[in-house]
Amino acid sequence: MAADQNIVQALGSTDLFSGVSKRALNAIAEQARVVHHDAGKEITEEGGGAVGFHLIQEGTAAVTVHGASRPNLGPGDYFGEISLIDGKPRSATVRAETPLTTISLASWSFLPILDAQPEVSKSLLKVLCARVRAAEASS
Repeated sequence: MAADQNIVQALGSTDLFSGVSKRALNAIAEQARVVHHDAGKEITEEGGGAVGFHLIQEGTAAVTVHGASRPNLGPGDYFGEISLIDGKPRSATVRAETPLTTISLASWSFLPILDAQPEVSKSLLKVLCARVRAAEASS
């Protein structure tokens, strides 16, 4: 199955996947699906089970952590990347504010890619390390 090049391009534009090869991006995109969510739908629930990663293509989503609102997410933003990798419960609740279209990637489809394409793991580690450093610098 050939990867949808719109999905490849969208994934490659994120900081998470911008450092991986075209071959690896194609492998990831082959496992991704475009999903449409109705306005008001809760996509993830804080503390709930982890299913996967969502990259917003269209629409906006509201985010809450421990009941407190966080900035809304829109096209180009993503969520679920931490649970995608570690399989732990969700750290936030995300609800579609408007009709929402996401590129979604299930963890059971993504984890085998990490084994088959080690460069993806290396790229993710670099991005996550940069986030830790930025968080430490701002505290």
